[in-house]
Amino acid sequence: MVRDKQQQTNKRDQTIHLRCSRQERDIIDQAARVVGKSRSKFVMEAASREAVNVLVDRTVVTLDAAAFDQFQDMLDAPPLPTDALRKLLLTKAPWE
Repeated sequence: MVRDKQQQTNKRDQTIHLRCSRQERDIIDQAARVVGKSRSKFVMEAASREAVNVLVDRTVVTLDAAAFDQFQDMLDAPPLPTDALRKLLLTKAPWE
């Protein structure tokens, strides 16, 4: 039942027509080839990701004074040391 609903939600039956310059198309095609995706899939993933980022950046969270104080206390409190945190802090960053 849930799978059927997901398939309906993910059904690609809508179109978006775009105009671009040859240079824009060529750079998109080059990037899509590098990651092994079709132009459509590459553009849709990039556009969807950016759309989510725009909406998240404009999300407003409203807290009453007590909830804000609790939230601020949580931000100010250092995390408790755990094995997972130690492992994370000892892991070399991917760009290093």
